[in-house]
Amino acid sequence: MSTLLIETRRARPAHAADIADIHDAAWRATYRGLIPGMELEKMVQRRGPLWWETAIKRGSRVLVLTFGDAVAGYANVGRNRARGLPYEGEIYELYLRPEYQGLGFGRRLFEDARKELVSAGFDGLAVWALADNEPALGFYKALGGMRVARSSESFGGRTLEKLAFGWNG
Repeated sequence: MSTLLIETRRARPAHAADIADIHDAAWRATYRGLIPGMELEKMVQRRGPLWWETAIKRGSRVLVLTFGDAVAGYANVGRNRARGLPYEGEIYELYLRPEYQGLGFGRRLFEDARKELVSAGFDGLAVWALADNEPALGFYKALGGMRVARSSESFGGRTLEKLAFGWNG
């Protein structure tokens, strides 16, 4: 009998191509129709393997979730960029390959990203999601996140509302 192992660990430069592929697939599946097409294409193209390899080598906290030999998802975490929020940590990005969504992998990756922030000494965490991204909003609410802030961001001339969720300690 074969058992596939699910693990989360710090990304290495060798993971860069897998992370770029996940970013590409997840962004296209999630944001098509939300972010204008040309702007979405530019954003996806900017984050190729070299971009991720450089980020990892420079010390970005990127985690990969593996299922057997496959990299199923990634999270990018660090210090909260919104200084007005009372949370020290932030999950900048948390994405899975579309075929791994809805199976509990996202919850596992979120919890491991949260542990990574705690081990780095950050108290509490925030996550931002586009207000029109209903699956993400439902996901963060189900994980106990409280809506704590609202902002907006422009994408190719279109301004989209985004919401922050927060978790203490």
